[in-house]
Amino acid sequence: MSKDQKSTPSTELQKIIDSAGRLGIELDEEEAMQWLTAISISKTGGDVVVDTQQGIFGHKVSMLDFNPEDLSYFREIGHLVEFNDQPGVVETALALSGSAAQSKIQSYPGDCDYFERVNIKADTYEAACQILAQIMRDKVLSTEKGETYQLIEVKFGSYKEDVVKDGKLVQSGSPISWTVDEIRDTQIEAFHPDGTPATIKWGEAALDPGWCKLDWVVADPVRGQLANASNMLDVTFEAPDGTITPLDGYLDPYFQEVYLEAESIPVFSKLVKHVSSDALDDYVSQLEKEVNKYLTKDINYGKAAKRMYNIFRLTGRYEDAVFVRELFDEPATVLYQVWSLIRTIDDLIDEDSSISQDTLMAQADNLIISVIEALEGSQEAEIVRYLLHLKDSLSRMETGEKWTAQVDAARAEVINVVNNFFYERLTALPSIKLYIDGFQEQNK
Repeated sequence: MSKDQKSTPSTELQKIIDSAGRLGIELDEEEAMQWLTAISISKTGGDVVVDTQQGIFGHKVSMLDFNPEDLSYFREIGHLVEFNDQPGVVETALALSGSAAQSKIQSYPGDCDYFERVNIKADTYEAACQILAQIMRDKVLSTEKGETYQLIEVKFGSYKEDVVKDGKLVQSGSPISWTVDEIRDTQIEAFHPDGTPATIKWGEAALDPGWCKLDWVVADPVRGQLANASNMLDVTFEAPDGTITPLDGYLDPYFQEVYLEAESIPVFSKLVKHVSSDALDDYVSQLEKEVNKYLTKDINYGKAAKRMYNIFRLTGRYEDAVFVRELFDEPATVLYQVWSLIRTIDDLIDEDSSISQDTLMAQADNLIISVIEALEGSQEAEIVRYLLHLKDSLSRMETGEKWTAQVDAARAEVINVVNNFFYERLTALPSIKLYIDGFQEQNK
């Protein structure tokens, strides 16, 4: 590499640092250079690295952004959401994903997301589907509720025809959302659009499982903190001849996962051999579709920024990635977590919750403190006012339209501040503004 080539990243980085300074963002040049050096080194060698000290592994770029400081906390929640191996039948590999897997840069993750590879050995595809149906049902019934957790929702299967459920039309092809009681009964009672009864059987849904996902709310009484914990499953069928078939038709890549147990390396290695050679391009393309959605339709610059960071770090736009990753550590981004946690409280207020009211009240107090520490002036006063109304309703366990209106108003006010924060900073950097403009021009 020539001297000119060596100086280019530093020159570009200085422009980034200058832009950050004008916005009042403290970008640590030494830390940024360390990350750029590490990601440059990661271009050599294999895609997957193992941290033998911590017993974790993942894609080399993902591992650069994970801080093992809270590893025991994530593993503890992992014991709740994970599926157990069954020798000779079911083998698994559990990973953190999303913002939880980027804890080194995302100081205020919105949720606690997991991703689990579940490989089922069976004689036939249909047998594998029925094994999946059984282990999912067992998981749901064994983790329905406890002192520090509550199962909220399960996605399993797809509707084969239009139905009306809970007074709403659900179109054919939509993922099926199940309650615990429906899973216990192994069926959903709905109606056809013409008013005739429609019954969806759990066992029949298993034959085309599609999107498999479970969502809990978990509580940490010591921290006075709630979190949404989800487990997205990537289920495969292994035939007697060793052929691997994804049950949803697509084997997911591994570019944003940190696997929590080194013991699962063998099953991970076996499965990722079958990941498409175009997986990185496909992954980036999917992220760009989501960026387009959050920039032009369901406006959310915070979610767009998270996806832009992953795109930039995987496609060589490292200086842009350095700038975006610094935004996640700014105090105002705690509001993204506040926005998510208001929804979490809402999930519990509508349920026969096993999580104590004291824990909910402590979380409400923490939200108010977070806003006070992050903002000032009229923005702070307005959001705190909404949160105080929520806390008052929570203390009296109010539900119904009044509660829903308060939740919607508080979340709208918070996401407005989040959007303004990310928009102003993302568009202040010419290269990122050009990137954003490209999506918005396409949708005019």
